[in-house]
Parts: sequence; C-alpha cells; structure tokens
Amino acid sequence: MRERLNIAKKSIFLGGLVVSIAYVLPFVLVFINAFKPKMEILMNPLALPKALDIDNFKQALQKMDFYRSLTNSVIITVTSVSGLIIFSSMLAYYLARNKNRFTKTTFLILVASMIIPFQALMIPFISIFAQFVAINNRAALIFFYQGFGIALSVFLYHGFISKIPMELDEAASIDGAGDMTIFWKIIFPMLRPVTATVAIVNALWIWNDFLLPRLVLTRETQTLPLSTYLFYGQYTSEYGQAMAGLLLAVIPIIAFYLVLQKQFISGISQGAVK
Repeated sequence: MRERLNIAKKSIFLGGLVVSIAYVLPFVLVFINAFKPKMEILMNPLALPKALDIDNFKQALQKMDFYRSLTNSVIITVTSVSGLIIFSSMLAYYLARNKNRFTKTTFLILVASMIIPFQALMIPFISIFAQFVAINNRAALIFFYQGFGIALSVFLYHGFISKIPMELDEAASIDGAGDMTIFWKIIFPMLRPVTATVAIVNALWIWNDFLLPRLVLTRETQTLPLSTYLFYGQYTSEYGQAMAGLLLAVIPIIAFYLVLQKQFISGISQGAVK
C-alpha cells in the first residue's frame, strides 16, 4: 500500500512538473528572445542571446508610444475594476440579504449569462450601441467592461456574503445604522479576501484583453495589448521588438498580482471552506 502511495505521489509530482514547464516555457522564450536581434531569433529561437542587447526595448518604447498606452491601460483597468468592486459587492449584498422570487431570478440570470461567450455577442452589441453613443473613447470601453464583468463578480461576492451571519446586520440595525452604513462599515471590510480575488481576476482580464479594445478604441486611446500588434506587418514582423513589447506590457500586471497574491490565495481558500 505504501509503495502504491509513493508511486501515486511521484506520478502527481511528475505530472505537475510537466504542466509547470509547459506554462513557464513560453515566458522564458519571450524573455530570452527580447534581448536578441531578429536574425538571431530566426536562426535559433531556443538559444540564449549572445549578448544582452536592449535596442529592442528602446524601439518598443518608441513604436508602442509606451507611456501613453500605459496611461490608457491603467485608467481603463483601475476605473473598470473599481466600478466592478463597488457595484457587484452592493448588488451581491442585496441579493444575499433579500430572499424572494425577484432576487433569486436575478441571481440565476446573472449566473446563466456567464456561459454566453462574448464572441457570440460582440458584433451585434457593438453595432447596436454605436448608433446611440460614440464608442471611440475609454468611457465606452469601461461601460462595456462593467456589463460583461458584473456576473462573475456578483457570483463571487454572493457566495462569500451568504455565509456572513445576519445577526451582524440586525445588531447594527438595532443601534440605528442604515443599510448603506451596515454594508460599508461592517460587511464590506469583511470582504477583503474576496475583494482581492475579484480585483485580480478582473484586472488580469481587462489589462490583457485585446478583442474588445480592438473593436472600440482608436490609435489615440489604445491600450498596451493593442500597441504590441504594431510590430506585426503584412510583409515583415519585428519579433525581437514584439517580445520586448510583451515584457513591458505584462510587467505592471504581474507586479499587481504579486502585491495581492496573499489576499488572493486567502480569498480562494476561505471561499472553498465556506
């Protein structure tokens, strides 16, 4: 029995190692090729660079208009995630604390909407919305992210809030606190782990999103993922500069994840226990 358990543990370890390598390898290739000229990449993309050349990063900063694209990405991501946290937490609190046919139906509709892929809605949605509002601006994109991200955020908050005792609300209500005071002063501070989870999940999605900004934004308001597309032309592609641009684009969101990593893990584990 012990031998079987040891074999099973070793098999799981080897399987996890293979999966880890499969996930890490693309990032390693991007990193090493970001410091290589184009011909060196074409000759052997798996080899280490002969010399650490930062010309690709200089060209990438210039072609991407990096600082303007970074500003656009930060504004869109921060505003969208903040809105999702505020509105989805309040809606989830209302749905969790008011058990009736209306709230149950609303929650089921939100959950059901999560299975509809965006690709099935994007063309008619953009076409219809463009008739009423000029969509070539960041505000329109932020509005779209609120609609497409609210379902998952409410789902995460709802499961967490449902396990918070109602006695806390009743005690605060007896002391004269209103619904908004109860939520923001008592309930919301207790949602810190799941709020970090919601923030990371939505920030990763919004920061790295390419398709929706491609449909909505123009060159002046492009985000970092859109700017990396400039390295690929019809007749030639600057692979080294593209790799450098990809590194520059992912470094901020990786730093954001590392800052909230502990809270993210805590939110996942507490959600599983609850």
